[in-house]
Amino acid sequence: MRVRDFGICVKAGMLCPSLGHAHVSEQGFVLLLPTGVYTIAGVAAVALTVLALVAVPAQWLRRAFLPHRFAGRRFETSQTICSLISFALLLALVWLGLNGPRDPLSNLMPLVFWTLGWVALVSLAGVFGNLWHWLNPWAGLHRLIGAPQVFALRPGLGVWPACALLLTFAGFLLADIAPDDPARLARIAGLYWLVTMAGVCIFGPGWLRQAELGHVIFRAYAMLAPVRLRSPGGFGTPGWQVLALPHSAGMGTFALLLLGAGSFDGINETFWWLGRIGVNPLEFPGRSAVAAPTLLGLAGAAAGLIAVFAITVWLGLRFARLNAPFADVFGPLALTLLPIALVYHVAHYLTSFMVSIQYTIAALSDPLARGSDWLGLGTFRVTTGFFNDLDSVRLIWLTQAGLVVGGHVWSVLLSHRIALDLSPDSRGAVRLTLPLSLFMIAYTCLGLWLLAAPKGA
Repeated sequence: MRVRDFGICVKAGMLCPSLGHAHVSEQGFVLLLPTGVYTIAGVAAVALTVLALVAVPAQWLRRAFLPHRFAGRRFETSQTICSLISFALLLALVWLGLNGPRDPLSNLMPLVFWTLGWVALVSLAGVFGNLWHWLNPWAGLHRLIGAPQVFALRPGLGVWPACALLLTFAGFLLADIAPDDPARLARIAGLYWLVTMAGVCIFGPGWLRQAELGHVIFRAYAMLAPVRLRSPGGFGTPGWQVLALPHSAGMGTFALLLLGAGSFDGINETFWWLGRIGVNPLEFPGRSAVAAPTLLGLAGAAAGLIAVFAITVWLGLRFARLNAPFADVFGPLALTLLPIALVYHVAHYLTSFMVSIQYTIAALSDPLARGSDWLGLGTFRVTTGFFNDLDSVRLIWLTQAGLVVGGHVWSVLLSHRIALDLSPDSRGAVRLTLPLSLFMIAYTCLGLWLLAAPKGA
């Protein structure tokens, strides 16, 4: 297939309103870049980091992740007000979804949910912490009405309900026939709000911490933020909170599911995957025709990643000759993959965000699509010109590749630092993390291949 023809296909795909299709960049230009050279350099950078840790004194790494503590605050009043505002905005978005324009690129319901919520705010959690404490539309109303708790959640339940919800959400995003249809999304969002509010009223605020998907996603990525304002407060090297906060096998599994779902989201679009399921990428039959293989692929990717990671932990315990319980090592080490999951999320959605944020701004200026201009934008045209210039596409791809490599280096350092607490000496930490380090090197190669691979769905 000629590169020019492929570029035309990609441009046509970008006109499709579904967000599931919208995060495809101008792959025709990407194929012209020396991506093989960049991939080798990126994998080498991660491998050299692994080798360097053998010679780095343990006290240096301990000191690097040592936080500076301060008394945290609770911000309950401010968070209650923000939560009530968020609830009001949700009502407005649901109304727009049901009564506003039918075009997903003109309706604020899908644009705010996917572009600002799922792409932007989730990405920012790794920098600014758990923004969902402030923005969730349940906590403020629950505090306002003061509903008494009826039942207590089982202590051993953990975040396993959120794990199931994450797989359900990923399946909706990747396999639903119209995940950004305004009315469809509004009904689902409204139903989810009602079910979650019922859970909060029955089981108390613990329902948000354990079973509400948004809260658990933001809490996971907030562990990577350099500053924590809530008690216990502190600031330090990004990732210090992974060391300071309690770990569990459930939260570790959730981190693996985040990475697995994000990775399959990229694999699901490639020519390679479409060929495996017997689909011609130039004649894509539609999401409904590939829903079953997509769901099976998602489940397989999640289960396969958990299995491979569990094997690396088991091998690490054998190499280090540690008698620690498997679950006590699995959970903390799994959380060290959060940087990889976060940078994959940012890199994967970067190109779609560059386009979708423009549609969001236009919709904010004219929410009912009646020709209004509330923001005074005048004649506003969405541009994709940055996909038509080789220099800008090179910059975009190198930014994505840099994020992927940086995330893996970050995870290697974090995993070795956690291993120092799990093993009696630095040599034992190296042995414990050796299989995991090899896994991260291989995953770097996969991530960079996904950025460069031609996509057709």
